[in-house]
Amino acid sequence: MSGAKKVGKDNKRGKSDPSEDPAQEDVLLWKRVAESTKPLPGRKVAEPPAGTVPKKKSPKPAPAPPAGPPPERAPAPKAAPELRPGEARGLDKRTAERLRRGQLPLEARIDLHGQTQDEAHRALIAFIGASHAAGRRCVLVITGKGGPRGPKAERESIMPERERGILRRAVPRWLNEPDLRPLVLGFAQAQPPHGGAGALYVLLKRQR
Repeated sequence: MSGAKKVGKDNKRGKSDPSEDPAQEDVLLWKRVAESTKPLPGRKVAEPPAGTVPKKKSPKPAPAPPAGPPPERAPAPKAAPELRPGEARGLDKRTAERLRRGQLPLEARIDLHGQTQDEAHRALIAFIGASHAAGRRCVLVITGKGGPRGPKAERESIMPERERGILRRAVPRWLNEPDLRPLVLGFAQAQPPHGGAGALYVLLKRQR
């Protein structure tokens, strides 16, 4: 009776009965034999036979959290609309008209005539950037008309029109490129006293 009570008491405490697990019972029995046995000199106590040591079960991996919606990408900034000679977006009509008539004060000028395209392109980027940084509003860019000039005039006079006046055609395109377009409000062909078809008034944005 006392033995039955003891077993029941142990079961209430959550202890397992070795008789319920044959592998565990074999391990306990082997430990008792090993503790009472002295190995011969130069020998070790034999390990329990394979298969008697219960293998620990590896824990199950935690379930992966449910995938959420993909992060939203910020919309790409819209490119500024292309400017054409005589246009000035975001300006009132009076200011735009003063730009075309050359009535705005000219605060700086650059003469690109005679330079190669690469030289003129770099010079224009540096000039517009510096003028904007200095807070200037209206500047004059001289491109030249592309007509024959100097000792090579006779040879250049027989060149096709498409091969002359390269800078006059290139500067409006450069003013619309990403390097300069964010700084420019508009441009217009200059009046004859300022170079006519060989120059441009360029109106710059105000600094923010």
